[in-house]
Amino acid sequence: MKKKILIIEDDLSIAELQRDYLEVAGFEVLVCSDGSEGLRMFQESDIDLLILDIMLPGMDGLEILKSMKVDKDIPVLLVSAKKEEIDKIKGLSLGADDYITKPFSPGELVARVKAHLENYERLKQRFRDSVTKGNTLTIRGLKIDQESHRVFVLGREVCLAQKEFSLLVYLAQNPNRVFGREELFERVWGLEALGDSSTVTVHIARVREKIESDPSNPQYIETVWGAGYRFRV
Repeated sequence: MKKKILIIEDDLSIAELQRDYLEVAGFEVLVCSDGSEGLRMFQESDIDLLILDIMLPGMDGLEILKSMKVDKDIPVLLVSAKKEEIDKIKGLSLGADDYITKPFSPGELVARVKAHLENYERLKQRFRDSVTKGNTLTIRGLKIDQESHRVFVLGREVCLAQKEFSLLVYLAQNPNRVFGREELFERVWGLEALGDSSTVTVHIARVREKIESDPSNPQYIETVWGAGYRFRV
């Protein structure tokens, strides 16, 4: 069965070019030029990946990210002509998986879509495997239950998005080892040189906000200046 991709893009010439390349690559593609209508299509259709422009009529891309159903966890690729760092950070912090700035080659877009879908399937398989093994990690009041995909801090449950959970599990399974941003991006996102490793920084910050009593003075995920991050046990 073909993977289904939804493109929400107000520039129809760009959207049609993206659609043509993706269809040649073997994907089924839906296109919408309005933000509000795009959100409705996303919620009502069985979508495998969303390509989302930030600047849209009706509802912009960041508003769509805020409104997306939390139980519909699929890869989201943000697209925008904006180059400001704040837009990238906002999008990633709202749950987007990657960010691509116009202009870009259609071939690069197809490569990123394929990489994200392949990695998403690997993550789902890894989760299914962890359920079978029944692994639970407990470190100084932090409990990571891989069976139920739940995290508890001193008995209080905190909710992590899929990538946040995968990042935390990977670090906790490799304690006291320092990982650079690029290495974590490759290991957790599985995208090698594709994308922007600043995604890791944003996700680390979000995980800290949820599991650390004082995110500015983290007790679990430490920053090793000039080198990367380390999970301390």
